[in-house]
Amino acid sequence: MEFMVLRRANQSTERGTQPPALEPGTFLRPSVEAVRLQRRDGEWSEVKGPFPPKELIAGFVLLEAESREDIVEQVRWWPLFDSGAVYEIRDAGCPGNCVGFDERGTAAGTLPQRKEELTRYVIFLRSDADAETDAVPPPEVIDVMNEFNEAGVQQGVLLAGEGLKGTGSAVRVHYANSKTSVVDGPFTEVKELIAGYWMIQAASREAAIAWAKGYPYPQSGDITLEIREACERIAHAEFTPEMVKAEERLRAELLEAGLRDAFTAAARGG
Repeated sequence: MEFMVLRRANQSTERGTQPPALEPGTFLRPSVEAVRLQRRDGEWSEVKGPFPPKELIAGFVLLEAESREDIVEQVRWWPLFDSGAVYEIRDAGCPGNCVGFDERGTAAGTLPQRKEELTRYVIFLRSDADAETDAVPPPEVIDVMNEFNEAGVQQGVLLAGEGLKGTGSAVRVHYANSKTSVVDGPFTEVKELIAGYWMIQAASREAAIAWAKGYPYPQSGDITLEIREACERIAHAEFTPEMVKAEERLRAELLEAGLRDAFTAAARGG
């Protein structure tokens, strides 16, 4: 199974601080450099950032796991110094027969070619009520989208793309000091959610906006897009001996708490 793990934004990431997890994922520049495109009645309008942190994603990574429980456990063991972080785990894959792609290639076997002189931009499709119900577009609409994706990769524009299932099957992992908690979806704040993404490479934000406006989106009505510039990872300094000891202590506390809960459940016959 493939999952998308989204690091929800907060004031720290909006200042440009990169979280210690998500490698080798994609980190995004603060939303002060972002723009939202809104299509209403067939007309496009632009709204420049910044946007409220609670509506934003700071970064994401696609991971494979045997089950949802497995990916949750993986995320719970990510760097515990990312205190206050919220990681949203979503099932990857859009409804219908649309096909995701990344550096592993498209369904036709075409490999995206990264051009270092161009800037990477992530185009998020903001969610809506239909996306949350996993509404399936007509097959001919999906076919057009798949063909456009394949052509975009061949043209050296598209680097990756994937849809996300609604949050009925999603979870959020909250970090708080040495503890983590898990909250099951669905999440009702639809305007805070995304339904999918494309990563392109372009010479400028204006070029990325022009490309985004010309995409054959599966929705025929109103949509909202968010265009964010991706940035390269900053190499984090190695943990000091004090940080290593603190990390080991926190993990030991988590393990002890988990064992205690397991013994309690067993004693109760659970």
